[in-house]
Amino acid sequence: MKVPFLLLVATLGTVHCTTLGESSYSIIHDRGVRSYFSTPFSHGKTRGYAGFYGQSFAQSNPFGVAGPGSAGIGGGKTCGVPPTNCVRSRYRTFNGVCNNLVNPGWGMAAGSYSRLLSPKYGDGVASPTTSVTGEDLPNARVISVDVFGERDVPDPKYTLLNMQWGQIMTHDMSLQFGGSQAQKHATSCCTDQGRIMEQGNLHSTCYPIIVPPHDPVYNDFDSHCMSFVRTLTDRDVGCPHVQFGAPAEQLTEVTAFLDLSLVYANSDQMNAQLRTFSGGRMITEQRHGREWPPHNPNASTVCTMATGINDVCYLAGDVRVNQNPGLTSLQVMLLTEHNQIADALASINPHWDDERVFQEARRINGAQFQHISYYEWLPIFLGQKNMRNNGLIYETTPGSYVNDYDSSIDPRVINSFATAAFRYFHTQIEGRLDLLSEHRARTASLRLSDWLNRPVIVEAEFDNLCRGMVTQPEEDTDDNIDTEIKHYLFRLDNPIGQDLKAIDIQRNRDHGLASYNDFREFCGLKRATTFEDFLDLISPRHVEKLRAHYTSPEDVDLTVGAALEAHVAGALAGPTFLCILTEQFFRTRVGDRFFYENGNIDSAFTREQLQSIRTSTAARLVCDNTNIHYIQPRAFERIHLGNELQPCASLPRIDFNLWKEEVSSAYNSHDAFFFNK
Repeated sequence: MKVPFLLLVATLGTVHCTTLGESSYSIIHDRGVRSYFSTPFSHGKTRGYAGFYGQSFAQSNPFGVAGPGSAGIGGGKTCGVPPTNCVRSRYRTFNGVCNNLVNPGWGMAAGSYSRLLSPKYGDGVASPTTSVTGEDLPNARVISVDVFGERDVPDPKYTLLNMQWGQIMTHDMSLQFGGSQAQKHATSCCTDQGRIMEQGNLHSTCYPIIVPPHDPVYNDFDSHCMSFVRTLTDRDVGCPHVQFGAPAEQLTEVTAFLDLSLVYANSDQMNAQLRTFSGGRMITEQRHGREWPPHNPNASTVCTMATGINDVCYLAGDVRVNQNPGLTSLQVMLLTEHNQIADALASINPHWDDERVFQEARRINGAQFQHISYYEWLPIFLGQKNMRNNGLIYETTPGSYVNDYDSSIDPRVINSFATAAFRYFHTQIEGRLDLLSEHRARTASLRLSDWLNRPVIVEAEFDNLCRGMVTQPEEDTDDNIDTEIKHYLFRLDNPIGQDLKAIDIQRNRDHGLASYNDFREFCGLKRATTFEDFLDLISPRHVEKLRAHYTSPEDVDLTVGAALEAHVAGALAGPTFLCILTEQFFRTRVGDRFFYENGNIDSAFTREQLQSIRTSTAARLVCDNTNIHYIQPRAFERIHLGNELQPCASLPRIDFNLWKEEVSSAYNSHDAFFFNK
């Protein structure tokens, strides 16, 4: 099958598209042409709700869409409100305001997502997307089971760290308002017996996933309902800017920037709970000769606690810190990395006070995170050539700045990115976690669903877990979903849990995303008028699956259709998701005034400091924050010829002496620091 190639044209951060010939693939921003890729490469229709209850869910539960600020829906949540004036500062704010001095609310916590295409709500305002016929779309669980497989296909090239870094990035950029993506939601839409709540008891934000009869897993346990709570919107919490009748826009709890808010929090108040206010350090607890995040005071509700007194439950800048062992391990590393940086800076600059040390350590830690994300991780997914030609990364001379900040670029997270495109990589999740010795011998394996929200395993097996993460292959980026997250997600002590793919499909509809066909056209592909038109990117087997479940090509969910596309050569996504991903990470970089390569700000790193930061690697981060002594230099890749294990001591590391400030100049810099703070 030949994949058509597209020319994606972006003007002021918005993608517009035209078609190219079959020999190249390109994405262009208004700054000029950016990149070229070479050529890559019987079930009846089921309704989501009406098929089992005789009416559409939109009819049976209108989700309280009478008007902005409907009573009780927001649950005490409030919109972020940007300041009317911004004070120039050397450092980022914790809640993201005033990054853009012209539009101070862009990218702030408790703000709205942005969109590439207008929403397609069932009622035009807020209810979940429906078919072009007005009926419900196909049942999300049925689509998950029938369209997406469960084969175990290890990735031939990349490690579990590759998958896990992606989750760290998405947690740093997005968290749907009103949810935790970890603990059981306070609102229940199903009974404990797996039945949908009585209509009178069903909360207005409920949009449960109905499990159909004869489900291959749930039927054995007589369970027919998966709880699903809708993301809160600007209408639900009564944001002041909402106009009557305007479509709802979902809100996000966290800043849009790659700023390590998952370590440092998204507000001054939360950050204050995480700091020692001495020596620039973050609070940690010492156990077994190691630093760990502080104990969460709400442990019994946040974590799945066993009866043992040694159970731990962490407090961090992000509420999802305890969600799974790999995620928790990386959060521990990023926390202890801050403290190591702070200790180094305080040692060479004893005249610096706590605030100065803390902010400079935060700035360096964030710069390392951005560098690894853009220059080591993202090229795997988006392709080196694509990224270079689209202005996401640059070939730089030693110490040179990249002054590409543009105040007209909106850095907010795009709804279709957070809700669909970035979730595509759930296919990489491995349901078995190997524990490995220093010699890379497997000592044991863990079942993922046994350890969700149970971080006690992290302290018990930290180094072995981390060796497994940098050695074990992730699952291949394909149409398969591991059973641990397809049937057993957040099962606690129950025999079954939830289905992450079904949740992704349901969330797509909850957010009213435009259809796969809409995004195809938006990204330069031919708009499909028949299901056969999808054959340009999707296999005949999958097209037949789509035809069996969807009434029209116009109904196919973005989360479903784009996940079935053949990948573009050099990337790990098909053209539609690649279009969205590239646009997002262009905005995330160019719309961030504090991006680490920018030299046009008061807090810019010196050229020497910047060059030292550019030596940062994921391998070095792992070595510095574990007791691992040997690692492959490209830790996102599996060990192979040319990427063999080598001593951690041989890897380059940042030279903190470049931050040494002569005491003779300390007073001037001290005054400037407090003036700009």
